[in-house]
Amino acid sequence: MKRVYLDHNATTPLHPDALEEMLPYLRDAFGNPSSIHWFGQEARRAVDRARQQVADLIGADPEEIVFTSGGTEADNHAIRGIAGRCAGSGGHIVTSSVEHHAVLNTCRQLERTGFRVTYLPVDENGLIDPAAVAAAITKDTVLVTVMLANNDVGTIQPVRDIARLAGERGVPVHTDAVQGIGKMPVDVRRLGVDLLSLSSHKIYGPKGIGALYIRRGVSIDPLIFGGHHERRRRAGTENVPAIVGFGKACEIAGEEIESVPPRIAALHDRLQQGIEKRIENVRMNGHPELRLPNTLNVSFSFLDGESLLMNLDLMGVAVSTGSACTSGSVDPSHVLTAMGRSPEQAHGSLRFSLGRGNTAEDVDFTLDVLVDVVRRLREISPAYRESEAEDPERNAADRPIRTAP
Repeated sequence: MKRVYLDHNATTPLHPDALEEMLPYLRDAFGNPSSIHWFGQEARRAVDRARQQVADLIGADPEEIVFTSGGTEADNHAIRGIAGRCAGSGGHIVTSSVEHHAVLNTCRQLERTGFRVTYLPVDENGLIDPAAVAAAITKDTVLVTVMLANNDVGTIQPVRDIARLAGERGVPVHTDAVQGIGKMPVDVRRLGVDLLSLSSHKIYGPKGIGALYIRRGVSIDPLIFGGHHERRRRAGTENVPAIVGFGKACEIAGEEIESVPPRIAALHDRLQQGIEKRIENVRMNGHPELRLPNTLNVSFSFLDGESLLMNLDLMGVAVSTGSACTSGSVDPSHVLTAMGRSPEQAHGSLRFSLGRGNTAEDVDFTLDVLVDVVRRLREISPAYRESEAEDPERNAADRPIRTAP
């Protein structure tokens, strides 16, 4: 059976070059980077090289990069690390209603310890108004945290404007850039942020490794205590093979940033146009222009997203109903509901996220399968049959084509 993977926002396949870079550190180069003998220094050089590769991708200095276990830890470290500087006095945090749960649940935990959190709304395209961020800042605000690009719908937030307005008020800014890195050029100096989270497995690196950019001069408490590792900012022996793979993935992402995202964007447009032409009663979610080049979120009226997902999977197409971190939840996407979608629209949505290995043939195969699955599921949908009964003038000639063009 042909299989097509369109869930790259959940995770990406490990790039072969990243794997090759890792292999020596899984076999013979086993030293502890903190050891001063030759074996340890061999590992230290590998970590330092990877730190430079990560820094180069985002326009940072290597000393500003702290390796973590992934994007979730990086988000936690940024938010809790800044909050920890409040010395138990509490404070105020500004964020958005469409953040990843790594940010939202960290903020909710801090609320239980006395912090106040403002969760700003978004418009129907998922955009945050920078002026609303500025208006929400008070004398007690210690942090603004707003994601760079949304993992569910792909909307790119005006982080640069937010950072400028917050900076004028002396408030540090963190951005969860996990979904944006590798899909769009990112320069921390241009963005003006103080902290930025990255994850390796979203850019064809290994799982279990990520990084937090901490601008030089920003004071932040460690999240994990122990030894002197990572300049005393993150205790624990470094995961050398994963760090090496992450570094190589960042190097490749930097080399491909001008060529791969535009090619993926063309596939995205091919998929979107095919859906709009061949399937009726659909709604595209996310900003039509300010969005990631690979992410397409679609609501299919009268249908349940989980049923669509499972039927597509049986036919060889892998997609998702949203963030992998919310898989199994019966609640509608918090992102879509925040954008004003009804529970029915949110429950009936699918996220297609394309990657560097996808082709036009993959898109065309997906469209053929999707058209068939939607047709079959709507035939047994009471809501769809009821809508047809209410509109007897509608007939097959008025509907989008259901067969391959």
